[in-house]
Amino acid sequence: MPCVLGLDIGTTSTIAILIDTDGRTLALASRPVTLSSLHPGWAEEDPEQWWGNVCALIPAVLDQARVPASAIRAIGVTGMLPAMVLLDADGGLLRPSIQQSDARCGEQVQAIAADIDEAAFLARTGNGINQQLVASRLRWVEQHEPAVFSRIRTVFGSYDFINWRLTGERAIEQNWALEAGFVDLGTMALSDELIALGHVSPRVIPPKIASHALLGRVTAAAAAQTGLAVNTPVIGGAADHVASAYAAGVLAPGDVLLKFGGSTDILLAATIPRPDRRLFLDHHLVPGLFMPNGCMANGGSALNWFIRHFAAAQASQAHAEGRSAHAHLDALAAPIPAGADGVHVLPHFLGEKTPIHDPAARGALLGLSLSHDTRHVWRALLESFAYAFRHHVAVFNDIGLPTTRFLASDGGAQSALWMQICADVLGAPVQTLTGHPGSCLGVAWLAAIGSGLTRDWAGVSAFVSAGAVYEPRVADARVHDAGYQRYRASYEALAAIPKAVRA
Repeated sequence: MPCVLGLDIGTTSTIAILIDTDGRTLALASRPVTLSSLHPGWAEEDPEQWWGNVCALIPAVLDQARVPASAIRAIGVTGMLPAMVLLDADGGLLRPSIQQSDARCGEQVQAIAADIDEAAFLARTGNGINQQLVASRLRWVEQHEPAVFSRIRTVFGSYDFINWRLTGERAIEQNWALEAGFVDLGTMALSDELIALGHVSPRVIPPKIASHALLGRVTAAAAAQTGLAVNTPVIGGAADHVASAYAAGVLAPGDVLLKFGGSTDILLAATIPRPDRRLFLDHHLVPGLFMPNGCMANGGSALNWFIRHFAAAQASQAHAEGRSAHAHLDALAAPIPAGADGVHVLPHFLGEKTPIHDPAARGALLGLSLSHDTRHVWRALLESFAYAFRHHVAVFNDIGLPTTRFLASDGGAQSALWMQICADVLGAPVQTLTGHPGSCLGVAWLAAIGSGLTRDWAGVSAFVSAGAVYEPRVADARVHDAGYQRYRASYEALAAIPKAVRA
């Protein structure tokens, strides 16, 4: 039985999925990933842990599906974007990856902004000058780790690294290159001038490859480590948020995905690129479409942090009752009214990416009194991310991009409380999905397309079904309108405090 393998190099876990082209999921498995934050705003991971997970997961899904390695006809890899992986001349890792949620390079972003005209850069690259740019991260390494910087011979992303380990081929996928700030929209080619903003030679940036294009084939060495068959085709891969939106059915202009993973993302299908400094711009996986989007540095990671440090007792009780801490806290917070009785959270615990692009932003808990408890703070946390989504929708609409249908995916979408809050805050129905394991599904179907097993771009929809629809509650609209305005005003007020004091 021919099948395809999708691998997701995620922020909190590595996931493997086996599917066939008839719309069946044959196997699914995951292993955890350790995120390290040695200093405020830092986010790093060990790429060797990703590879170790891949080597363990592939035999696991083959065994689960009871198929031989030869049944896998193609492989696609997706991952966080733009994580930065650095190799030396021998292919050795120079340091841990700097993750997409990392906010250490604020000074370097300011230096780039002082060097060039931002409006011209935005028009040329489709993305603004912000901490997402790989050039800013390279400058940080140059300044703080000069011995590492001098040995850099390859710069690429998380899924590019896994692709290289599988095939021996070095390439950067088109959306990693685009969000890195290395692509000229006029030519859709890598620009030596843009790469030079990172103070590196263009030779350290591998060639750019389309997401569905054939990159290479599994080597004998990789086959021995993973259990794969030698010469299995591997495609260029995909950014995880784009692959997830594709699998969710974001295909028509105006379709929006709210993605609830370790970070929270919002992605919109569009027919034309509309560069705006407040957003990121990516290619859709379907050729000819684009996917303007936003990514908040936090989401599930902030909820997990809160549970670990402030709700240990509730987590222990949930464990004793056989359910997750998240579900337990949802049940406790459900009776708390909209607006959390005046408690308000700014969720900028790792700085913030879109739409404010402020690596110096910090989380805040406002409005507390002795009448409040864990329930209020948990609800306020959930509301804060809904307000962040609403801010992005306002930006989309401001630049002339309609938002007509809202879909929700990934782990947080299982929270009925969170989904209802999002519907209430957005003032629009939110459609949840079932059978959507995340970006691994999107990249697996992309591998089927890239290898010629299918030509049906919409065929991925066969794996995903519609779940519950959450209708907005008109009675809470006024409360959430005020909460959204307070969310925006609170950030502006705190941003006016000198950065040295905020830190």
